Amino acid sequence: MTIDLFASAVRFRENGRVSAEEQLFDPSRDGWQLMTFHVETAADVHADHWEIHTEADEVVACLTGGIRLYFRPRLPGEPEEEVTLTPGAAVIVPRGRWHRIELDLPGDIMSLTMPRGSRLEKR
Repeated sequence: MTIDLFASAVRFRENGRVSAEEQLFDPSRDGWQLMTFHVETAADVHADHWEIHTEADEVVACLTGGIRLYFRPRLPGEPEEEVTLTPGAAVIVPRGRWHRIELDLPGDIMSLTMPRGSRLEKR
């Protein structure tokens, strides 16, 4: 069975099963989730929000185009940490670390994380 990665999420359940499902970020889902997105605007990367994954690290990969990933300062007054991702580059976002994405060039990005417990917070 062929899976359209831009239309489906690939879910890796804790029981070892893998399935293609609706591309939905549901913080109550168990297991790991792989999602691929075509991004053209700041809204496509929810640039106006911080995001956190409390149950697992996240891998964010730039497949085409360009993005910048920012880590929220750990202490007030510290600067945000910035990581620039170009095609073929990825970064591991540590579990429990607030982060956000900004778009440099339209393109495609992929993420892999365990969504359970994840949440967004308006910047």
